[in-house]
Amino acid sequence: MAQPITEEAVPQNGDRNGEMQERNHFFRVISAFKSYKTFVNERVSRAKKSFHSLPEHHQQLLPDYLPHLENIRTCIDHNFEIIKLIVKHTDQMFENSNQYSSSDCENSGSFPKPVLTFDMDKVSTTLKQFVRDWSSEGREERDACYGPIIEEIQRRFPSHKCNTSNISVLVPGAGLGRLAYEIANLGYTCQGNEFSLYMLFASHFVLNKTPEVETFTLYPWISQFSNNKLMSNQIRPVRFPDVNPALLPSSASFSMVAGDFLEIYSEKERWDCVATSYFIDTAHNVLAYIENIYKILKPGGYWINLGPLLYHFDNLPKEMSIELGYDVVRRVITDMGFEFLREEPSVPSTYIQDRCSMLRYEYDCVFFVCQKPVHRLHDDIAESPESPPQESHQS
Repeated sequence: MAQPITEEAVPQNGDRNGEMQERNHFFRVISAFKSYKTFVNERVSRAKKSFHSLPEHHQQLLPDYLPHLENIRTCIDHNFEIIKLIVKHTDQMFENSNQYSSSDCENSGSFPKPVLTFDMDKVSTTLKQFVRDWSSEGREERDACYGPIIEEIQRRFPSHKCNTSNISVLVPGAGLGRLAYEIANLGYTCQGNEFSLYMLFASHFVLNKTPEVETFTLYPWISQFSNNKLMSNQIRPVRFPDVNPALLPSSASFSMVAGDFLEIYSEKERWDCVATSYFIDTAHNVLAYIENIYKILKPGGYWINLGPLLYHFDNLPKEMSIELGYDVVRRVITDMGFEFLREEPSVPSTYIQDRCSMLRYEYDCVFFVCQKPVHRLHDDIAESPESPPQESHQS
């Protein structure tokens, strides 16, 4: 079982505007979850209206269509029961939980604006994350994305050569926490970090409130009205979790921390390993991520990464974003001091993929292992301005 999410959700620097923005965002996410049933039912209603607009003889050719829509509504009701459980436990997530209350959402004087399609897409994606991270159906994706990272951690820090509990591993962009959980389950001290409240709410629920294997059922694909080979695929159930998170060994050290990676992690030379999966392209400025990873790693520490470069803020209005090709990213990584130990430039993987859909996206990911050198000549020079000029070198 994960330790409670420990990072304070409300800024403690006296910035009341910042605090109000945090509260508004919290309430907005709660509101989005609570709007799920209404939003998805509206889509079903549009489908029903379209059906009734067909000529009568065409309707007669589709005797199972309206019953199918009713089955979708039943699935929506079931998903919403899961959502209510997720929301129910959000009040106790943070250390300063008295500052937040999902029950106060409707009564807040700063109630957020009506939820948008963007917000509802986040809710839908979060439900699909249960498939990827915590169901047997998602095992193939996990093996492709998490497997190489876990194997590399074990290779660099083998249990027969070190006390794994003394090895600290950070997983930024932890999502629903499965990668961090698996690392902790191997005996390493592991902390997951996540910025999205959607993901944090769901990860807290699955890690701390699921009593046994396959306790819950979701219907994650009901919003997908296109590319179904079988109509029944749309209402296909998925059970979770495929393992019992509560059975994590009592000696395991596992925690989740909420907040922005660049703001939360500033302590120099703190971590033995930083493991990133589908993370670095979530940055406004990927160079800042690289720089910070180098900073927080101990000398000799490893950065293990697998993922694409689907820059999340690309073309979003009013959002700063710098989009770089991998060749440039790689050069910056070495310029900042890392040494490449292993690199696989073509690793196929998928992300929350519906295995029964007629439309599938596959990423051609990059997998690499970098090390922060134990000694950096030019770093020593920078810390000693009176040192005589020396010939620079590139790692």
